[in-house]
Amino acid sequence: MPFIATLTLNPAMDLSVGTARVVSTDKLRCSLPRHDPGGGGINVARVVKTLGGKALAVYPAGGPFGELLQRSLDELGLVHRPVPIGGDTRESFTVDELETGLQYRFVLPGPSLAPQELQRCLDTLAALHPTPHYLVLSGSFPPGVGIGFFDELLALTRRIGARLVVDLSGEPLAYAASQGGIYLMKPSLNELASIMGHPVTDAARQEEALRSLIARGSAEIVVLSLGAEGALVACGEHLERVPSPDVPVLSAVGAGDSMLGAIVLALAEGRELGAAVRCGVAAGAATVMRPGTELCHREDVQRLIAELGRTGL
Repeated sequence: MPFIATLTLNPAMDLSVGTARVVSTDKLRCSLPRHDPGGGGINVARVVKTLGGKALAVYPAGGPFGELLQRSLDELGLVHRPVPIGGDTRESFTVDELETGLQYRFVLPGPSLAPQELQRCLDTLAALHPTPHYLVLSGSFPPGVGIGFFDELLALTRRIGARLVVDLSGEPLAYAASQGGIYLMKPSLNELASIMGHPVTDAARQEEALRSLIARGSAEIVVLSLGAEGALVACGEHLERVPSPDVPVLSAVGAGDSMLGAIVLALAEGRELGAAVRCGVAAGAATVMRPGTELCHREDVQRLIAELGRTGL
């Protein structure tokens, strides 16, 4: 099976708790905390492994949470290559308000990365054997990482013959879209609007925006994540909407990463694009069914894929 590698420049240990209500100045009695390794590329690799694929995660790690992150990935049996750094890996946390069903997500900044630490990340990827068929860059850029890092990573993927998959936001995403050379890009609605410079809330504008990105060579495939509405995918002249199954929503944490992991794995397995995106939509839906920072379960993904097939979606 083709090998999938991921790069997470700003990983985190994700903590999730529940409390009856979030009230200012009160002491909030919380449930027992749950810790999960997090960060875009790490979540993608975890989902690939959960669904039976072969993935390896590369990420910078330092300090107590960096050590906890490494131990957690060992316990999950995920193949990973931590890159030692001088700073401390961050922690982020999610609070579920049990009386209302609302969720509060607190995303903390990560440590600054020095140029030599970034270079070690690239060197680690270049030294992977076997060479990955797909390289997924997912998550935020931490302090100290300029948008020019994308050029170095793109050059590396070309040297090793890997397909570059991108799930970024903000300035790094806009820059990546302007440079092109991407195999697959997965923006959200807000991220797509930031690239295009105008709202893309209606279906016609969404389709026009994806066609524009394909036409100007930003990516070979663009998958627009639409949350509960599923996804819109474009490749060449092909344009397809994939609705999402109706599922109970407990937490949105990691849903987009789960979608991307399942899509890349399905493409690596040789599935056609529409089927791959249906796998991704099913994985995203299976993740929102889980509490806190827990990701999808394989049996849920398989059941939802079968449901999409039965309903003709």
